[in-house]
Amino acid sequence: MAILPIVIYGEDSLHRRAQEVTEFDDDLRRLIDDMFETQDAAHGVGLAAPQVGVGLRLFTYEYANDDGVPPRGVIVNPRLTLSKVSQAKPDPDDEGEGCLSAPGLSFPLKRAEFARVEGFDGHGEPISFDATGWFARVMQHEYDHLDGLLYVDRLDDRWARRWKKAKKDLEWGVPGNSWLPGTDPDPFGH
Repeated sequence: MAILPIVIYGEDSLHRRAQEVTEFDDDLRRLIDDMFETQDAAHGVGLAAPQVGVGLRLFTYEYANDDGVPPRGVIVNPRLTLSKVSQAKPDPDDEGEGCLSAPGLSFPLKRAEFARVEGFDGHGEPISFDATGWFARVMQHEYDHLDGLLYVDRLDDRWARRWKKAKKDLEWGVPGNSWLPGTDPDPFGH
């Protein structure tokens, strides 16, 4: 297993729709193992293949939940069905998200409180479960990566202005920026 560099906002793989996985083979399982190793080194709760520069529709996660779902897993070619998202303003204290591809930043975002998740495991076996609360948020966050979106692309006007200023100050938004968990300083202070 290997720790992979995590690409930062501006890298092409983060801004285009990932392709469906068609081969459930040893190469896919090696990628999954490397993604878990990278996610662990980054202290992340999820990692999508586009975040390591691979344009495939899969993500790993590790999140203790009350939904009866194993706290660690992979979802290949996922489909999500969501409950309605509240139109209230996001709460900065309770709804702040971060992202390994926008390292060190956090902004509040409204998400659906429920997600039905369907897809496959790393061997091509079907999986299906319901996620609620923060676990549903994790599923939505990682799924967005597969469609070429980052959570910062969904911010309301107030927080989008702060994001754009931070992005400019950090000189992100262009290809070529990445960080290596376990080697580079941890941008989240773990």
